[in-house]
Amino acid sequence: MFLWKKAVKVLRVGSFRGSNKSVMEDKYADWSKEQLIERLLELETSEPAGGQKPSPSASTLPNKVKPPKKAKASRKFDFSKYDRRFIALKFAYLGWNYNGLAIQKEPTPQPTIEGVIIEALNKCKLVPSTEPQTFHFSRCGRTDKGVSAMNQVISLYVRSNLNPEEQLDPQNDPREIPYVNILNQLLPDDIRISAVCLRPPKGFDARFSCQYRHYRYLFHKEGLDIQRMGEAASLFLGEHDFRNFCKLDGSKQITNYRRTIMSAKILPISDDFYCFDLIGSAFLWHQVRCMMANLFLVGQNLEEVSLISDMLDVEKTPRKPIYDMASEVPLILYDCKFPNMEWIETNLDDYKAIKYGKAIGALTLGYQLKAEIAQIFKEVLPSSSANLAGKTTINLGNGKGKVITKYEKMSRRNVMEAPETVNEKFKQRKRFKNEAKRTDAVSSS
Repeated sequence: MFLWKKAVKVLRVGSFRGSNKSVMEDKYADWSKEQLIERLLELETSEPAGGQKPSPSASTLPNKVKPPKKAKASRKFDFSKYDRRFIALKFAYLGWNYNGLAIQKEPTPQPTIEGVIIEALNKCKLVPSTEPQTFHFSRCGRTDKGVSAMNQVISLYVRSNLNPEEQLDPQNDPREIPYVNILNQLLPDDIRISAVCLRPPKGFDARFSCQYRHYRYLFHKEGLDIQRMGEAASLFLGEHDFRNFCKLDGSKQITNYRRTIMSAKILPISDDFYCFDLIGSAFLWHQVRCMMANLFLVGQNLEEVSLISDMLDVEKTPRKPIYDMASEVPLILYDCKFPNMEWIETNLDDYKAIKYGKAIGALTLGYQLKAEIAQIFKEVLPSSSANLAGKTTINLGNGKGKVITKYEKMSRRNVMEAPETVNEKFKQRKRFKNEAKRTDAVSSS
């Protein structure tokens, strides 16, 4: 059908431009489809008088393809021409836009803080690659998705302008690469480097040299008995087995759940907000959020203050009861304590420091404005003070909570598998996968 239409079009218009249209139509009016196609083929293969080929129209000329420009060969940065030095960086971040601190093996829906920092380090050629092991990268505290930090610390080897001997003399520090300013130019506003230590103590490691970690969990006082929560929080003091206050993970193969809590208090932040102020040498996965979830139950008078003691007694409560963790957003890694270190902060009078300081002010103001608008939004909408027809809302720190028909005491709830069982099941799954891989390898060979 396509060839037939083309034949008619060429014969009537294309090949006889300038001829009388009616004459052309009369000439070919009685021709069959086969005759028209045959005539079309004759016209396309024949040459005009004089042996010259017809000049093709612009529409039939092939598009001229320009040869691609040769890409400029990017010069690979030669790290061998530079010395390196071991430093520590102190930084802060707002965690709700990130998938936690640590880089994950599998892709995550949001970037990680470490991933963003290492990308910036690599972009300004302070480290040779994005593989943390190549520059001995170490972090202080590993925070989960949504959790923020105010005084987080990492240690690593970076490129230096000074040779090893010059690095030992503080008088040469002005000649060193301005690590803080350079990185803050590349990092987003919600991740900020606050200080650098150019000469950490001998054998320093951001993870293992930390003496204690200081957390704060913020919450609104509405519907909570603050005094009861303070009494319950004090029961965490000392060394305890926290297997009932963490998330069990067989991949970590943890067998020792004993951790030491140095301070545990409920402190006022403002008229309406308080915080669970917690200091400990080390923490298990989700430990603070699990501790806070139980404090909320005590504060709501759903459980007795003695709940904390009962949960810490692994003979009385050998397996973790099933309960929901508190929200991650109000949790802050507030501080990390190290041996005395020479932290160098940015010069607050420096133009770049002022510039990026103003960026933080703008970020803070933006969140304050959103909070005010959200408050107005709440005030203009109808609200009800009636309860949910006898239902109970368990406080999880996120403002929504969890609505249940009937509250069941922690001592009567179903329990999770024992840590030993979780570890053994993981090892069995791992053995099974390894055996399957070996079987596949043998069969494919």
